[in-house]
Amino acid sequence: MNLDEYKSNPKTSFMAGMYEKLIRDEAETRGMIEADPAMKEMAEHELASILEQKKGLEEQMKAILAGEKEEDEKTNEIILEVRAGAGGDEAALFAAELLEMYKAFAASKGWGTRVVDESKNDIGGYKEVSMEIKGKGVYDDLRWETGVHRVQRVPETEKSGRIHTSTASVAIMPIRKKSKIVVNPADIEVEFSRSGGKGGQNVNKVETAVRLTHKPSGIVIRSTAERSQNANREKALQILMAKLEAAKEEEDMKRFAAERKGQIGTGDRSEKIRTYNFPQDRVTDHRIKESWHNLPTIMEGKIEPIIEALHEFEKTGKVGSESDEN
Repeated sequence: MNLDEYKSNPKTSFMAGMYEKLIRDEAETRGMIEADPAMKEMAEHELASILEQKKGLEEQMKAILAGEKEEDEKTNEIILEVRAGAGGDEAALFAAELLEMYKAFAASKGWGTRVVDESKNDIGGYKEVSMEIKGKGVYDDLRWETGVHRVQRVPETEKSGRIHTSTASVAIMPIRKKSKIVVNPADIEVEFSRSGGKGGQNVNKVETAVRLTHKPSGIVIRSTAERSQNANREKALQILMAKLEAAKEEEDMKRFAAERKGQIGTGDRSEKIRTYNFPQDRVTDHRIKESWHNLPTIMEGKIEPIIEALHEFEKTGKVGSESDEN
């Protein structure tokens, strides 16, 4: 067993040191058995204990490294999906603003972003949009963004100055290299089309856009960002697997929600998690009962304080003092 990898990892270095000591103890005990037959029985009992301890440490160290590898694989790439909810055009505009907020936050963290598929309305809002984000720790920072985001403000088209309430739902889905979900290829229907540009113009003269339908669940995925048909199909399959895993995890979270102490939420995209109140210049996260001001800055991607508060709540379970918000 090569101990170098375990010795260089802070999480396993102490155990690696214990393992090295056990190796020395094992050699000493074996030497005792050979040198003094009278001590053989006692030494063999000691040897069995040493070997058992070695096995236990080895299993622990392997499990820690395997867990780290799995964590790395799931946190480095996600699909962020935003859908307009109640509120018509205003909801679609809010969905577009949320996407830009996350895009700006990703840029501040040095993460890469790319829109995989989008469906716009006539005034530049999004009915639905999916964006790929890649970067170290992306899932860890954004995993609690799943849910309904609500905006309260006076739309530019509102002549009477009445405040409207609109919503958009966000879903965060990690892309894992090794999926635990098994999908029967016969359950997937694949269609190809041309990637359409603004005004219905065709960007590509060949059918590179891919549309996947998972027949058992009814989930439909489109991928248009890649330049080749095969690449778009591969990306669509990745997103499909991510959606199926997210659906399973959401179901599991709901089932065991009562047993999870200090939880931030159920991971359900229908759960109202945050309100962006423009007249009062305030954003409130309802799960941790905290509010922040300077809303225009937050919408420019400065959401680090909110992310940090969610991390802190996960550690401590302490909530703030939420302002009155319906």
